[in-house]
Amino acid sequence: MTSPTPRRLAALALASALLAAGCAGAGGIGDPDDPNSINVLMVNNPQMLDIQRLTAEHFSKRTGVKVNFTVLPENDVRDKISQDFTSQAGQYDIATLSNYEVPIYAKNKWLAPLDGFIAADPGFDQQDVLEPIRQSLTAADGKVYAQPFYGESSFLMYRKDILAAKNLTMPERPTWQQVADIASKVDGAEPGMKGICLRGQPGWGQLMAPLTTVVNTFGGTWFTQDWQAKLDAPEFTEATKFYVDLVRNHGEAGAPQAGFAECLNNMTQGKVAMWYDATSAAGLLEAQDSPVRGKLGFAQAPVVKTKSSGWLYTWAFAVQQASKKQQAAWKFLSWASGKDYETVAGQQLGWSKVPDGKRASTYQRPEYLKLGGSYAAATREAIATADPRNPGVQPRPAYGIQFVGIPEFTNLGTQVSQEISSAIAGRESVEEALRASQGLADKVAKKYRN
Repeated sequence: MTSPTPRRLAALALASALLAAGCAGAGGIGDPDDPNSINVLMVNNPQMLDIQRLTAEHFSKRTGVKVNFTVLPENDVRDKISQDFTSQAGQYDIATLSNYEVPIYAKNKWLAPLDGFIAADPGFDQQDVLEPIRQSLTAADGKVYAQPFYGESSFLMYRKDILAAKNLTMPERPTWQQVADIASKVDGAEPGMKGICLRGQPGWGQLMAPLTTVVNTFGGTWFTQDWQAKLDAPEFTEATKFYVDLVRNHGEAGAPQAGFAECLNNMTQGKVAMWYDATSAAGLLEAQDSPVRGKLGFAQAPVVKTKSSGWLYTWAFAVQQASKKQQAAWKFLSWASGKDYETVAGQQLGWSKVPDGKRASTYQRPEYLKLGGSYAAATREAIATADPRNPGVQPRPAYGIQFVGIPEFTNLGTQVSQEISSAIAGRESVEEALRASQGLADKVAKKYRN
């Protein structure tokens, strides 16, 4: 997950629980009295920078709606979104949120429901949005509160040529034990090559994203349905020990500091034979200038006790409830999340730049499939089988696969990740890390039990 972090007396407390303070940046702010001038607060991911460049020519010129972008790094933008949306200041009409924040923001009535706009805009084709993504942006009241810009799950990427040279075959749906066995056999297959890359960098959206999917399929959970913390339970311990041992024995150099970017670099440079991470990485690995283009295979997220285990994540555009320009804001959402923008991005920037993972129709475009045919089917399958409401073997008290859908998780997940990263570094045992983590999780659980 390459992702965001969410979120006065209560609203302010919620904001601080969701976010670490960041330095707010300045950006373009339009005329507050102009109904056709909207302000968008947006994370500075590459795909977002693409749409910023394309908007004036391909949206504003056609609709007459001027879009004023404020684009900030992830931590900074989350803090600024929290400040504006929790106070309902209305300075920004639209912001980029993920499927983690959307249900929380919707529950607090910080977002405008979009159902009326969707019904009046049949060309948007809401049913074309992949069902897990669509559901993830639908709140408990059954209303839709955001539209996706791109989506992802997680899967296993591997070097076909390296496995073939060792007479190894990767199953389409491997188990984690099969992956560990293969990792041991391809470790050292080429000079300086390790068997697998797994995130070890602390962060709720770094180490804890892949590890929590492993915990789920091993039969573990952060919390039971009645809010009992279970981080020191046998299943959580077994999964964590498996992950830590695998990355320590056959993983990348510098694993305790390795996140998405570091693993991407390791895979691109041929330093690892396998990588379990976001499906969105596939397009980068198969780009025209990638040294490993054409050498890769893609398998579904490894499992143990569940049928699937891939995560679900989407960056989406949401409209602030306090916005007085919701009609103009919808026009932008409809374009940015719609089929037309994919065409514009593909034609203007190349089809590797299309923000995929959100629409069924994307996977029927010949131009897209010509570029992404090696991973398109596996990506769509991973997203289709992701089940945020039932990701493990037991009922959950909150929504989410690779996260727990409560405001406190950003802080809790990061603290736990620091303990486990320390175990990866060999500074403490897994048992010690989870004993400390259990205490942290129990403090959160008590709030919900009470």
